[in-house]
Amino acid sequence: MHQPNDAGPGTARPPLQRTTVLRCAGAALAGALVFAVLLLLVRTGWPPLARLDRGWASLLHRYALRHPVWTAAMQTFADLGAPWVMRTLLGAVAAWLWATRARALAAWAAAAALLGWAADRAGRALTDRPGPHFADPVAAAPGLSFPSGHALASAVTCGALLVLLWPRAERPVRAAAGGAAALVALGVGWTRIALGANWPSDVPAGWAAALVVLAAPALALELWRPGRIGRDVRRLRRRARPRVQRVLAPPLPPVGAAETAGPGGTAGLGGPAGTTGLGGSGRSAGPSGTTVQGGLGGSAGLGGTAGPSGTAGQRGPGGATELGGSAGSAGPLPLGGPVGRVESATECDPGRS
Repeated sequence: MHQPNDAGPGTARPPLQRTTVLRCAGAALAGALVFAVLLLLVRTGWPPLARLDRGWASLLHRYALRHPVWTAAMQTFADLGAPWVMRTLLGAVAAWLWATRARALAAWAAAAALLGWAADRAGRALTDRPGPHFADPVAAAPGLSFPSGHALASAVTCGALLVLLWPRAERPVRAAAGGAAALVALGVGWTRIALGANWPSDVPAGWAAALVVLAAPALALELWRPGRIGRDVRRLRRRARPRVQRVLAPPLPPVGAAETAGPGGTAGLGGPAGTTGLGGSGRSAGPSGTTVQGGLGGSAGLGGTAGPSGTAGQRGPGGATELGGSAGSAGPLPLGGPVGRVESATECDPGRS
């Protein structure tokens, strides 16, 4: 289906989001600077970095040989964070965003996945650095090692998912999601060092490249189509809001049900004749719309009709309800009468008999 263009001939161009531009530019520059420094040190063979890489690689390799359970756990975690797994997950997220009409975010996620793959290949071609070599390796890692493909792909995917979740979540959810994303990215990078598949300096280079991969497409998209990313974020937020309200909103009471307070603070719903529910000693509406006081002992007062003078019946001293007295006054409680019995007008007023 053809989508109308938001910025038509007579439509003003949306303003540039300077905060987004500055954040993306700062992140991209920081990541590019760290990656360039590590790349330069690796290519020149800086001795302190080379000694650090060889020392840590040998130490962790000996530990892995002595602890096979640890090695198996590291291998399993590394397989879950493999580059093809992470890129497939990010591609699925991009397809979902496209289906929900968040086209700018979908393009950003797809571009991040493709740029991550390209940065991995470019870094390996620039350094031509082989990975650690051992006589008895615990993990197979053929090919070049700079930057770490596992570290780069996991950081890109976890960072993209965190960026998509951040505007839609509350503060506790943000903290939990940020911690989980950091643990996954750090854990996957650590497994590559612990298994002897990458040098220690390869992993931070992958993280720095991931920062550039995430920030650069967002910066380019904001400069090309200002406001599109913010519009898609608001669209996702609106799509999530009705679901949250349906889950958290309390059920509505039945239509036409009157709510009265019971003696313990509980509410009783009005009965069919307008009387209070069980356990409620409050007021209830009589059949004619008048108000009758409830009887004692927690029983509900019976609905009274209007008397000759138009006044409502009042509650008797023992909880008995008087039906339509001439002036609405309470009649005497007859001896031997049960508490809460309904007296007629003739019993309460002998002069009227």
